[in-house]
Amino acid sequence: MGREDEKLSAVLGARTAGPLGKLGLHTVGDLLRHYPRRYGDPGTLTDMDRLALGEHVTVMARVARATVRPMRSRGGALLQAVVTDGSHELQLTFFARRPGALRPHEDKLRPGRTGLFTGVVSEYRGQRQLTHPDYVLVGVDADDAEEAMFEASRPIPIYPASAAVPSWRVQRAVRTVLDPLGPDDVADPVPLEVRARLGLPDRLDALRRVHVPTDAGEWQQARDRFRFEEAFVLQAALAQRRARAAEQEATARPPREPGEPSLLADFDARLPFELTAGQASVGAEVARELARARPMQRLLQGEVGSGKTVVALRAMLQVVDAGGQAALLAPTEVLAAQHARTLRQLLGPLAEGGLLGGSENGTRVALLTGSLGAAARKEALLQAASGEAGIVVGTHALLGEHVQFADLGLVVVDEQHRFGVEQRDALRAKGRAAPHLLVMTATPIPRTVAMTVFGDLETSSLTEVPAGRSGITTHVVPAANPVWMDRTWARVREEVDAGHRAYVVCPRIHPDPDVGTASGAGAAAEFDDVPDFLELTAGEAASDRPPLRAVLEVADMLRTLPQLEGVEVGVLHGQMAPADKDAVMARFAAGEVQVLVSTTVIEVGVDVPEATAMVVFDADRFGLSQLHQLRGRVGRGSAPGLCLLVSTAEPGTPAAARVEALAETTDGFRLATLDLELRSEGDVLGAAQSGRSSSLRLLRVVKDADVIETARREATAVVEADPELHHQPDLRAAIAAQLDEEQEEFLERA
Repeated sequence: MGREDEKLSAVLGARTAGPLGKLGLHTVGDLLRHYPRRYGDPGTLTDMDRLALGEHVTVMARVARATVRPMRSRGGALLQAVVTDGSHELQLTFFARRPGALRPHEDKLRPGRTGLFTGVVSEYRGQRQLTHPDYVLVGVDADDAEEAMFEASRPIPIYPASAAVPSWRVQRAVRTVLDPLGPDDVADPVPLEVRARLGLPDRLDALRRVHVPTDAGEWQQARDRFRFEEAFVLQAALAQRRARAAEQEATARPPREPGEPSLLADFDARLPFELTAGQASVGAEVARELARARPMQRLLQGEVGSGKTVVALRAMLQVVDAGGQAALLAPTEVLAAQHARTLRQLLGPLAEGGLLGGSENGTRVALLTGSLGAAARKEALLQAASGEAGIVVGTHALLGEHVQFADLGLVVVDEQHRFGVEQRDALRAKGRAAPHLLVMTATPIPRTVAMTVFGDLETSSLTEVPAGRSGITTHVVPAANPVWMDRTWARVREEVDAGHRAYVVCPRIHPDPDVGTASGAGAAAEFDDVPDFLELTAGEAASDRPPLRAVLEVADMLRTLPQLEGVEVGVLHGQMAPADKDAVMARFAAGEVQVLVSTTVIEVGVDVPEATAMVVFDADRFGLSQLHQLRGRVGRGSAPGLCLLVSTAEPGTPAAARVEALAETTDGFRLATLDLELRSEGDVLGAAQSGRSSSLRLLRVVKDADVIETARREATAVVEADPELHHQPDLRAAIAAQLDEEQEEFLERA
């Protein structure tokens, strides 16, 4: 076991290690990777005017005065010190049973000394104060005069900390484990030749520079080195995945020659519209890759409504023409059933192979989900195993050990970020040879993110929207404005009277008047429908907001509105039985239900061309990409779409910025970039839920595009020279440590 794997309890003792464990720091390596959040300059004091009541703060300030006096009313003694930034003051208060116990504080807190003071800001008689703060004084808390002079002149690292473990205790713990380390104690995943080429310090040197810098240049160099390291390890892992995929053999699935009987040619002939230039171009690209004896690994991303399904279906038909089968994996039963209906509608008689009235060249589309009855499940399994169904659509049920295919040639994964790598590979393992892989996502991904998150896949993008779509208008509606809310329902009625339909989206299923906080709301929210719901409310004073609106409560309210008198209101959410979900969607599509109140279960794939209006309650509590997905459910036919975002966000807050950005543009790529800038990096990469922290500490995938590109180039070269990294044991170990089976799922989340 290396020094970095040693437990902190063994190195620092249980008493020191316990509080550090609450910060997620359990090993020496964890502590060394707990980089400073910022650096204090002894000559630059914290602006005290910005301190908020109740906030846990660490401030750099100069002592103005300190006095000890007895307390007449309650006995004991009180030390009151005042620290200043030069303009504003902050009071420090210490209590003790006798004055003598406070003399050490008084002796240290001499006027003119500078220090870091940490505690929770409170107020007493109009004066902001810290009660019993922890503190460390620059140049005083040192072993000798020489060290004191050094400490007083260099940048002071300020760490992510807690009330139990202030920043300087983290710093002391870091120094305790860092100072004794030698070159052989610290593994360096970045090869020597790469470091030399890019002018990067070795890892031990960088650790010393980031934790114990002598000047700002040192810690900046160290941070640059660690940003590169994070990108390099990730890109090396992705390069290995690409290399392993390229070594696999797949069955070539070339298109039929012109004039030969062809399911794909028959489908193209019956399409009621022309393919967009993007669909034709991407389709040709996919067709060429399917014709090779190496497995295709392609990500197909595009705007909501850009026609990805048609591109995927044409690829599936090429494989069926070549004697193979295609599987379409969807994240929810609602979406799987919708895909099966859509494919059957698009194919018409071509989806009725072997049936009376079916096409001579036809095939079958089977649906396999967990809720199927025994007879229907047996029939679907038989169609898949016999090859009668050229296309099999399903949820995770397709991954079951009893599901067999005659000759699986193509796996299409819809909404990639809902599936783990292991799930994806489990389905691919069902082919006799490695099947081709096409991943679809309707969440546009900026190029640098695609390179980082989907780096083992080639990427195609559809940016056009098919002709005949009229676009979507989006407005923000203040929830507290009754006039605007009345107009909202009047607009919904106008759409219904014009023969159209409307969605009303709520974040929760059941009403709970006691829920007013982000954490409480999350407990009652429909997590299956909203995997990242409410992650964005941290720090946005969510506790001051009204409770989240719920589907059942809103549906009852709409049925009483005079504006919607006579309108049939339906309900859809993830806790309903699958048959009930299908039934209400069918009634909505047929027009028997005109207004559908739903959770975000409708977020992806649901396609009702007559749906033209959407009202989203608590819109400010969702991420931008999710709102963009939701909005894409309307305006899918020839009539224009309308999206009304009901928001409780205060102007100027990040939440308000999100909904305003959505109202200003329908450019999904721009929105995705903005969403990433508003979110944490852990959200971006979907850090594993195993309790370990994300491997990305300093790298920012939007801002550090140049670092990622350089790391990708260098990592690809290293892996090409040594695919299994036999000569790079430190890099191999870093990949294994960061991307174990549980962690590896972050590779495919966006």
